[in-house]
Amino acid sequence: MTIQPLTGIKVIDFTGVQAGPACTQMLAWFGADVLKVERVTGGDITRQQLRDLPDVDALYFTMLNSNKRSLAINTKTPEGKEVMEKLIRDADVLVENFAPGAMDRMGLSWEHIHELNPRLVFGSVKGFNDDSPWSDLKVYENVAQCAGGAASTTGFWDGPPTISGAALGDSNSGMHLLIGILTALLAREKTGVGQKVSVSMQDAVLNLCRVKLRDQQRLASVGYLEEYPQYPDGTFTDAVPRGGNAGGGGQPGWVLKCKGWQTDPNAYIYFTIQEQNWARTCRAVGRPEWIDDPAYNTAAARQPHMFDIFDEIEKWLSDKTKYQAVDMLRTFEVPCAPVLSMKEIADDPALRKSGTVVEVEQKERGSYLTVGSPIKFSDFTPAITGAPLLGEHTDEILADLGYDTDAIAEMRANQVI
Repeated sequence: MTIQPLTGIKVIDFTGVQAGPACTQMLAWFGADVLKVERVTGGDITRQQLRDLPDVDALYFTMLNSNKRSLAINTKTPEGKEVMEKLIRDADVLVENFAPGAMDRMGLSWEHIHELNPRLVFGSVKGFNDDSPWSDLKVYENVAQCAGGAASTTGFWDGPPTISGAALGDSNSGMHLLIGILTALLAREKTGVGQKVSVSMQDAVLNLCRVKLRDQQRLASVGYLEEYPQYPDGTFTDAVPRGGNAGGGGQPGWVLKCKGWQTDPNAYIYFTIQEQNWARTCRAVGRPEWIDDPAYNTAAARQPHMFDIFDEIEKWLSDKTKYQAVDMLRTFEVPCAPVLSMKEIADDPALRKSGTVVEVEQKERGSYLTVGSPIKFSDFTPAITGAPLLGEHTDEILADLGYDTDAIAEMRANQVI
């Protein structure tokens, strides 16, 4: 049997909601022993949020906490803090995403943790970094998207800033933290010493918006952005505008209607006009006369007519489903894809086969779908298991720390666990 890459790494998951759990879940998928430390009363708040079934853990929780063990304990009691310190002394990683200052108030500052276990890597997610004037603010997903530049550059030019459905602030920050933690573990192999790894949600969102920061500098330099729909007839201000569905990499693209769009809100494809593939694109959509037409045969000539071109392509698409269109266009190497609904993704057999969408079991909920590892390995396939029930592994974890049956019973009687 292939050894999981992170076998032997002990992780204390002192996180809740999404950013931290997304990070620690992937550590668990890769073989780390992840202990999720939760409040005795209710546990992670997402266990109750947006429930679809009464009295069972919500999908919000189960889809971010698979492959973990749950320790339910009151860390505000002396006994609970003692357990935490024992765990810290034996752990490789501790991850937290509490509000700013919360760990210090618990008596678990980075300095104290580092003193307890100099080898421990301490991962922390906050809304803003320590140098920000807003470093004390509590932040959620949409706040981070706004502060990181994503919202101001998303949506249509005649509408308000728009939030993405992708978790650019939460899960994305968790993935950035994961990279940092793994890097710090590698550094520890050389130095023998752990370190604090911090990720701010604002920084993580901005990292995914680097092309927009690129565009801001281009705009300041020349006063316009030729790949945006506002060029050449519209106006530009001194800030990067919203560009609708325009491509951001210099290859014009747009979301185009396919057969059935009148009743299906997702009967669309994304169609990219790749400059080096112009001739094949023209043949693909039945307009070979465009190949040598001086009004269309260069990128500069096409730009003023881009929406006319897309209108003509939509006429060609009108009798084709999005799947038929993509199957035809792929033979001409046109970069395109169907707009897939979440229902189509949930039912996609290829995504099931690849392990990108996984069906797992939880004791009380039963079967549910979750997102599997987006990272694929040649010698290792993560095995995704169901999320733990609240406190499911409390006795087991305490016994491993040396507490006997009587001590565990006393903790339970005193509402420590």
